[in-house]
Amino acid sequence: MLDLSRQKSGLDMHAQRGSVLIEAMVALVIFSMGVLALVGLQSAMIKNSSDNRYRAEAQLIAQTHIANMMAYGANAANYITQVDKDKIKTQLPNGTLAFSALTNSMVTVTVGWQVPGGNRHQVNASSYLFDVMP
Repeated sequence: MLDLSRQKSGLDMHAQRGSVLIEAMVALVIFSMGVLALVGLQSAMIKNSSDNRYRAEAQLIAQTHIANMMAYGANAANYITQVDKDKIKTQLPNGTLAFSALTNSMVTVTVGWQVPGGNRHQVNASSYLFDVMP
């Protein structure tokens, strides 16, 4: 009877041979999928973070130009002609800067940018300049 139990346990051991390897491989696949998901999440967070940084920078540039035009008062049109529009390319990727015509003391500053391989974005800031004479 003792021999039967040994034979039976020997068969069980032979049937389970390699199961630890399979379990380890399954655990490795599950772990790898989790790591890939975290890397994808981090990539999306970095992209959104840089998009928000560019948007904040563009808004700051637009508001700064409006504040400077307010400081120039009646000479706001002269300020627009003195602005170095190429400087924005050093501040934002593929940056553009545009001013609307001064009509009824209203001006709009448009700042645009485009990250390589991304969509074109723009921010507009408008204000009334009460001291401007057409």
